[in-house]
Amino acid sequence: MADTDPDELERRIAQTRSELAHTVDAIADRVSPKRVAERTVADVKTKASNFVGSVGDALGLTPRPVEVGDDPDDLWDDDAPSLAPALIGVGAALVVGAAILLWRRRRRRRR
Repeated sequence: MADTDPDELERRIAQTRSELAHTVDAIADRVSPKRVAERTVADVKTKASNFVGSVGDALGLTPRPVEVGDDPDDLWDDDAPSLAPALIGVGAALVVGAAILLWRRRRRRRR
């Protein structure tokens, strides 16, 4: 008889509605363009940081902590290999990759 009690049924219905509303809100938050963009940006930043770190390791460069009283002219070791070619290459690769992605998206939209 407890299964047919109207008060119990109303309580279960209210609980189910609440759980369903919570689930729908979680799904909406997960697929919202703003959240997707935030996750994508965080992922790209992490991957770029790891890539730059691995390039620095491959070139034999290790970061050196800067002290408050350090002379700005002495921060860069003149004997260390230049990072400019590596950074230019990374920048060029990112630009080419972004251009390819944009080109593919535009092609898909035209179909």
